[in-house]
Amino acid sequence: MSLREPSQIGNDLIRRLHNSCRIAIIGVGDPHSPIDRLGMYAAGEIEKLHLANVQVFLAGTAPESITAALRVYRPDHCIFMDAADMGLLPGDIKVLDPGSTQSNLVSSHVLPLSLVMEFIAQDTGSGVTLIGIQPDIVRPDRDLSEQGQDLLNQNLSALTDILRSCQ
Repeated sequence: MSLREPSQIGNDLIRRLHNSCRIAIIGVGDPHSPIDRLGMYAAGEIEKLHLANVQVFLAGTAPESITAALRVYRPDHCIFMDAADMGLLPGDIKVLDPGSTQSNLVSSHVLPLSLVMEFIAQDTGSGVTLIGIQPDIVRPDRDLSEQGQDLLNQNLSALTDILRSCQ
C-alpha cells in the first residue's frame, strides 16, 4: 500500500508529525548503487521543493555524520528515508519500525540505522520516523523501471502534501 491512496501509512505519518513545526528529512544510502540510492534520491527531490520549515540532509552511507547539523537545526521531527526490501512493488513506500528493520534495509551504512535514529532522538529530543522505499530487488543493478519511478514519484507527491500540511 502506498501513500498515494488514503491509507494507514498516510494517517500514521500525519499523526507522527502532529505539532511538528521543524522537520528534518534525512536521505540515507549509497548514491552510486541503484538498489541503495532511493533514500538519497527521495530526499533530493523533496529538497528541490524548498518547503518552509523542512530541512533536507543528504547523509549518504554515514547518517551518523549529520548529527551535529541536526543539533544546530533543532528539528521537532526527523524523517529518515532509506531503501528497504518490504515485499512491495518497486517504488512503493512504507513507515517502518526502526527496531525491526535490520534485515529489511538494503544497507551500506557504517552503523546500524536504528542505533543512529535512537541517538538522534535522544540527542535532539525530536521524534523519528523511518520511511522505507522498495527497490527493485529483481534488478538490483538497475534503476527503477518507468512504472516503479512513477509509483515513487506519486508517493513523494503525497508525502510532500503531508509535509505542506504541517506548515
